[in-house]
Formats: sequence, C-alpha cells, structure tokens
Amino acid sequence: MKHLNKSQIINLPRFERMNLINSCGGIKSANLLGSCNAKGETNLAVFNSVIHLGSNPPQLTFTLRPTTVERHTYSNLKETGVFTVNHIHEEIIKEAHQTSASYDASTSEFDAVGLEAEYKANFKAPFVKQSKIQLACSFENEYHIKENGCIVVVANIEHIFYDETIQTKDGFLDLTKAKSVGIIGLDGYVKTEMLDRFSYARPEQELKSIL
Repeated sequence: MKHLNKSQIINLPRFERMNLINSCGGIKSANLLGSCNAKGETNLAVFNSVIHLGSNPPQLTFTLRPTTVERHTYSNLKETGVFTVNHIHEEIIKEAHQTSASYDASTSEFDAVGLEAEYKANFKAPFVKQSKIQLACSFENEYHIKENGCIVVVANIEHIFYDETIQTKDGFLDLTKAKSVGIIGLDGYVKTEMLDRFSYARPEQELKSIL
C-alpha cells in the first residue's frame, strides 16, 4: 500500500494534490444549486458538498470556497435569502458539470448549458426542471472557517419535490430509482446502486435486511 506523509502531500504537483485530496474522502453528493439575484438573473452551479444536518427542523449544509473571487451562488443567496438544491441524475451529468465553468454574472448557466429553469410554490429561486428531486431552501446562518477561508452555509428546507414512486412506506427515498449520481473528487460521476438496507442497529441484536 502506498504511503504519503503530510509533507509529501503538500509537495505534490498542484493538480495531482488537488485530485488526490478531493477523492480520498469518498463519494460525495452531486447537486445543482439554483439561485437568482434581486433583478431575477439566474445562476446554476454544481456542488459536491451538500450534506444532511438535521430533520427537525429540516436543514442541510453546503460549503463554499473562499470569496476571494466572485461566488455568484453566495452573493445571490445573501441578496435574496433563498436557493434550490437539485439532484443530478445520469441523463444530465454533462450539462451539470459544465456549470462549473467560470461564466460571468450576466450569463445564466441554465441557458449556457441547456437546462431549464422552473418556478413553483411561489418560491423565488429557480429549480432545475429536469431534476427528479428538488429542494427549496432558505438561508439560516453561515460559519467562516478560519483555517482555509471557506464558508459553511446552514439552510432550512422549505419545500421538497420528488416522484412518489421512489419513496418507500417508511419515508425513505430510493435514490437509485431516481438515478441520482454521486461525485468522486471534482469531476468523476458515479451511478448509485442499492446494495441493502438494514434494521435499526442495537447491541447484541442481529441485523436484518429490510429491502
């Protein structure tokens, strides 16, 4: 097994180091965050850092890189207080990844990559119409990470839209049926496959499959 210590990692070529560290943490969620400014100009960006925070109240977090350059998602959600989270599925990975290009603020990624914006539930931020699982979120708080300049955003989930056929009786959403994908590193998209679901784990009690 290959071994690299911290000094060796830091001294790797930039892109080799970036790819190594971004991928070694495991498979991450793949989402498109939709937002708009007060003028209604839309923005769409791929994020691999959206994670569950809590279910009561329903909240999630995502991480933004340092605002040393323009971060349109961040400026929009600070201006309007809302944004959407849209699952990326197998059929739209190319279009989704293209949103990572550095478009200027006057260019809508929806138009640039060929994805369609839609509005519903009187929510001000745009959803991705092609997405099969959509969340409407409102800004709650932010935490600045002094060690690297990143920002962790805490958001409330205000609305959820999804196809009822992917939900089981216990509320679980089977993302494999929605063909939601994950991301390895910054640019590796992977399929999801359900291997098993287990009963609630208790000491000295055998786990049972609940599929």
